[in-house]
Amino acid sequence: MDTPPAPRVRRNASVRASCVDVRLADGRLTGRQQATPLRLWLAFAAVGLALGLGGCATPGPAHLYVAPAQRPAVIVDVALEGGGVGAGVRVDVPSYVRPGERLVGLAYDPFTDHLFLRLAPGNRIRVVDRPARRIKRQFAAEGVSAAGDGDLAIRSRDRHLFLGHPTDAAVIETTLSGKFVRTIALEAGGPPPAGVAYDQARDELLVLGGGDLAHVRRFDLEGRRLGGVALDRDVELTALAFDSAAREFYAPLRGGRAIGVFSETGQLQREVPLAEIAPAGVRGLDVGQRSALRLF
Repeated sequence: MDTPPAPRVRRNASVRASCVDVRLADGRLTGRQQATPLRLWLAFAAVGLALGLGGCATPGPAHLYVAPAQRPAVIVDVALEGGGVGAGVRVDVPSYVRPGERLVGLAYDPFTDHLFLRLAPGNRIRVVDRPARRIKRQFAAEGVSAAGDGDLAIRSRDRHLFLGHPTDAAVIETTLSGKFVRTIALEAGGPPPAGVAYDQARDELLVLGGGDLAHVRRFDLEGRRLGGVALDRDVELTALAFDSAAREFYAPLRGGRAIGVFSETGQLQREVPLAEIAPAGVRGLDVGQRSALRLF
């Protein structure tokens, strides 16, 4: 298995000569402060902590990322209510989806503040730097058929990708650069995953499926089924997101009026209206908390 590249600290906590850049979580420069010994020490300590832990221990406000079905050129970034300053504010981030391309899955990595787009043909991945609003990289995922499509999720600690298999009850794992790791066959079989999410806290795959009731099944990384829950509202079988901190599922409700937010036991907790975000429905979505330090 390929070893992922060591994370480097973006300039959210950067040191330049005699000044320390002060940036918000969205990457905007708010000013410079003179680099006193204490400020320099704090900046270097933050860098060392981030590199040592491989992530950030101080997550910020939660944001919802939506790929509208009718506007593939943008990803809508919505600060969730209760998420601190700016809650409810919407920003459009360019997706760089081109003519002939179709967005079929979306994942957000809070450590790097990057959006991962799965494009049809379904083995192509585009990585968009959200605050810089530019393409970071793009590649074809190995071991994934170009025929069909499917949702995707990301594991933030090493940024491995998990792509829903287009034809089988399976999930394909790749490295950050798209190198094939393995195919995870899901116990009990069934149709291909309708949506894929990752529980960052428990290292589990979450898979959306249909039937009499829409349901989410939990699997370990060997594909063994650990449990599942039925959702108490009908949802579109297109995408699934999971907030590992709040322990909540996100899925588009049937009819396209809203995204439903469900508890771990499957009860609808609240709705995120789509009238102004994606009136024609959702093609991809994810949810994540911004990190105070940005790695890439």
